[in-house]
Amino acid sequence: MSRTRVAVSFVLASVFFGGTFVAAKAGQAYIPPLLFVALRFDIAAVLLLAYAAVTTPRADLVPRTRGDIAGIIAAGVFAIGLANALLFVGQGYVSSAVGSIVFSLVPIFSPLFAGVLLADERLTPAGAVGTAVGLVGVAMVIGIDPGNLSSALDYGTAIVFGGAVSAALGGVLIRRAETTTSSTVRTAWALPVSALLLHALSVGAGESAAAIEWTAGAVVALVYVGVFAGAIAYIAYFDLIDEVGAIRSSLTFYASPAVAAIGGWLVLGEQLSGLAVAGFAVILAGFTIIGYRTVVPALEGAVLRAIHRLPPIRLLGDDRRESGFETDGD
Repeated sequence: MSRTRVAVSFVLASVFFGGTFVAAKAGQAYIPPLLFVALRFDIAAVLLLAYAAVTTPRADLVPRTRGDIAGIIAAGVFAIGLANALLFVGQGYVSSAVGSIVFSLVPIFSPLFAGVLLADERLTPAGAVGTAVGLVGVAMVIGIDPGNLSSALDYGTAIVFGGAVSAALGGVLIRRAETTTSSTVRTAWALPVSALLLHALSVGAGESAAAIEWTAGAVVALVYVGVFAGAIAYIAYFDLIDEVGAIRSSLTFYASPAVAAIGGWLVLGEQLSGLAVAGFAVILAGFTIIGYRTVVPALEGAVLRAIHRLPPIRLLGDDRRESGFETDGD
């Protein structure tokens, strides 16, 4: 994967996952939480399977090894299914701000699991410092102080916490599986696994489709979480896992609370404080410390290439010819 593609995948995953918190907050007013997530992955599975069938050779669509199967199960059960089930249920008890900051702990858990399960990924001292700096920035964006955080450690927070653990474990297990399939194919098979799991959990929890209120808001929220925060975001995220590893790819969960704060401000009318703006700068500092070898150079390279593609600037009175740059003295 090129550095430009790494940067694009990072931005897409961060932005679309961040918007999930806003859409989930809006959609749960009309759709029961587990059924909401199940329908989300129904939509994403259909779209992604169709996309994979069109863009991938038939021989590459079928899992061939045990590692391929293990990667699909890890993604479908842990990284996608249980992680989102716990997140959406937990958000019914806590605010979107608390939910987003607790779920942003994924980058903390990923190095812990990677250190035990992976031989080629270890948390370096610089990575530990960057992780701590990033978490400080996330807390600033969300506006949670130690007093508020301690009061937020209730039943709902514990459920979201479990979702973050599941997402981190799933990402590391995918890396450990050493799959031969592309991230697109793996995700295409994983989403139906997640959808079936979520429908089973929804039925077990006593949820019913009759409880859904099919309003315009419900449709918009479902389309967003199914298409953008579903199919597209997971392709981008698992692309990152394949290319830069479980630790660096989990940095998307640092950016997501920032996106959620902006989305809440724009869509839901929530206020964006000066402290939140300062928190964005602190998060960027954490990115620089942890991801400077992969994500940051990729972003810099994409910006430089975009600048080089710009047409030359012609100043008033500049009569140099474009081909030979001739001047009056030539």
